[in-house]
Amino acid sequence: MIVLRPALGGLPYVLWLRPNRVLSRRGLRRLILVLAALALITAGLGAWQGDVFAPLFALIEASAVAIALSVAWRAGDRSERITLDAESLEVQTLPGCRCTRFQPYWVRVLLESGEGRYRLLLSSHGRKLEVGAFLAEEERTALFRKLKVLLADVQSQPRR
Repeated sequence: MIVLRPALGGLPYVLWLRPNRVLSRRGLRRLILVLAALALITAGLGAWQGDVFAPLFALIEASAVAIALSVAWRAGDRSERITLDAESLEVQTLPGCRCTRFQPYWVRVLLESGEGRYRLLLSSHGRKLEVGAFLAEEERTALFRKLKVLLADVQSQPRR
């Protein structure tokens, strides 16, 4: 998902890049509870018919599924913030707060194919940085076009 805050009154352009999420935290909890309840009901029926270990295996399975879903959901917390003004183009990777700066008059936006997908790269002075690796192909292409337009807009403004 790409969210653009336009530049107003001298403020920089800000682009937020976030992976798409289908579930909220509340929805994830509900899904885990429903899956655990179904596993335990099925295990209870198995135990009633003589399989005394079924509840134990159901608890282990429900815990493993809950952990796997939580880890996958937490991976959606990563995001990138691109700030662009006349002085710098700054890419901040969250969480972790890794920050990379480029001079907007020298930066190039590249869309390279590789490893079976397109990679969006910012390149300047021999440095390259991949941006939006978690976005879908269409979103990455849209971001490529949007960054080209925003950079052209910033570069056309007179320097102070």
